[in-house]
Amino acid sequence: MFFRIFSALLVAALALNAGLAVAQDYPTRTITAIVPFPPGGPTDTITRIVAEHMSRTLGQTIVIENVAGAGGTTGSTRAMRAPPDGYTLLTGHMGTHAAAVGAYPDLAYDPRTDFEPLALLAGTPVLVYGKKALPANNLREFMAYAKANGDKLNNAHSGVGSVAYTTSLLLNHLLGIKPTLIPYNGGAPALNALVAGQVDYMCDQIVNGMAQVQSGQIKGFAIATPNRHPLLPDVPTTAEAGLPE
Repeated sequence: MFFRIFSALLVAALALNAGLAVAQDYPTRTITAIVPFPPGGPTDTITRIVAEHMSRTLGQTIVIENVAGAGGTTGSTRAMRAPPDGYTLLTGHMGTHAAAVGAYPDLAYDPRTDFEPLALLAGTPVLVYGKKALPANNLREFMAYAKANGDKLNNAHSGVGSVAYTTSLLLNHLLGIKPTLIPYNGGAPALNALVAGQVDYMCDQIVNGMAQVQSGQIKGFAIATPNRHPLLPDVPTTAEAGLPE
């Protein structure tokens, strides 16, 4: 499921006591929803959409708290250390609750035991994005250019263990290149750097860069799904574009 990413897995601190779990009057106060990335990125966007509806349904305010850093593990650690009373939620994903376990040997939390999964909120496909000035107009041209200039390229990502990081590692491995990896605190800052031409390419979820591809600010080389996406019909799948792996 590395490419149709579960980018919005809503979890809570694990040790919900039995009384709270069955309480008829929950919630009775404001709920905090931690987003472990900066505002404006895909995880933040999805969380705000869901939280707005949850707030109306539950009749309680849900406050979004952005706690960025270390590929989402800083905010996830904050959520793990919150009182296990059901009033702190976390939107994690493949990066924070799977890849981070291997990326951070001293990870402060265990995703299997420190959180209780509540809901799968969204699955978002991943695209290969390039800056507008990159001398490649499709994935085949990008692969050829990258193989010839791999050590000169800058690859943006949103922190070690993040979706953008792990999918970029997979792409770079398939192409046999070793670019300079440039970390940012989240998908939004990484995308801003790509739009500004400060980095050459990145892999990230469609939520993050779709509008910029549509407006021509960056290039969308391919989408890693079996079929094209209806919102980006001109962007081929990776299989169509020459990278079925």
